[in-house]
Amino acid sequence: MAVVTPQQYRKLLQRAKEGKFAYPAFNVTSTETVNAVLLGLKEANADGIIQVSTGGAEFFSGQGVKSMAKGAIAMAEYVHLMAAEYDVNVALHTDHCHPKYLDTFVLPLIEATEQRRAAGRGNLFNAHMFDGSELPLAENIAKSVELLKRCAASELILEVETGIVGGEEDGHDTSGVAKDKLYTTPEDMVAVHKALDPLGPYMLAATFGNVHGVYKPGNVKLTPTILRDGQAAIAKAFPGAASLLVFHGGSGSSLAEIHETLDYGVIKMNIDTDTQYAFTRAIADHMFKNYDGVLKVDGEVGNKKAYDPRPYLKKAESSMAARVKQACEDLRCAGKSAGRGL
Repeated sequence: MAVVTPQQYRKLLQRAKEGKFAYPAFNVTSTETVNAVLLGLKEANADGIIQVSTGGAEFFSGQGVKSMAKGAIAMAEYVHLMAAEYDVNVALHTDHCHPKYLDTFVLPLIEATEQRRAAGRGNLFNAHMFDGSELPLAENIAKSVELLKRCAASELILEVETGIVGGEEDGHDTSGVAKDKLYTTPEDMVAVHKALDPLGPYMLAATFGNVHGVYKPGNVKLTPTILRDGQAAIAKAFPGAASLLVFHGGSGSSLAEIHETLDYGVIKMNIDTDTQYAFTRAIADHMFKNYDGVLKVDGEVGNKKAYDPRPYLKKAESSMAARVKQACEDLRCAGKSAGRGL
């Protein structure tokens, strides 16, 4: 399958909502990590999401370019090309875009899709995320409304965030934020739904104690019932309505906590830290076992087969793919690919 169309993506999201499962959204930084996600989804027979952050996109463009927008475009074009070789469905997202990066990240990508559509081509991405959680709620919602109007015109979904995900990601550190800011209120969720739902499909990263990175058990206090209470408040204000929820900062969460969020309407879970570790762990293992081959020790010549990047990057791809497969199983989407039946 190629990257899904806007209509196909809406069908996938509806399947997840009705089936109480979620799609894993994997952050990528290179063609190798893209390949690992595609392989893992294939092995799990699961549909999923490939996404890129501001830092990941800049890295993808290389040190000689260092452009978030061009890196994201290059990543997306690569996924469009390679996803066509797999029998699972893939959607493309961008991850956290804070207000200061709109002009250099999300807006150029929206424009790229607008240009493609004007030329009779399909969308470059399926969804973009605006993280206005650092703004006062009213200002966050106002900017989200502005963005969703433009996204909806090109059949793009907008993902927004209320509350703040703790920890640090891509140099954005919120570790000093007051604890109460880590929890979205039902009133926040109702306000977001009221403003955005009439404009087009949206996703909400409502926070319930989430923290980026990975911590020892007991250090992160998740309260998934916040999602339940927020959805109930939305249903009360708008009978039959609910938000499509996203789980950020889930590394290290228990399986019980993950499954509880699925019951409350989470249809997408971001995964980055765990796949980073899986990728690097395999490389470290190769280096430790072959140190005298990858290094020219004591005047020796080393072993070209050991320091050729391809063998250890293949191991990294396989290791990360295994973690991708596990994520699909954890989120109950393994074995549920819609295949070519969309």
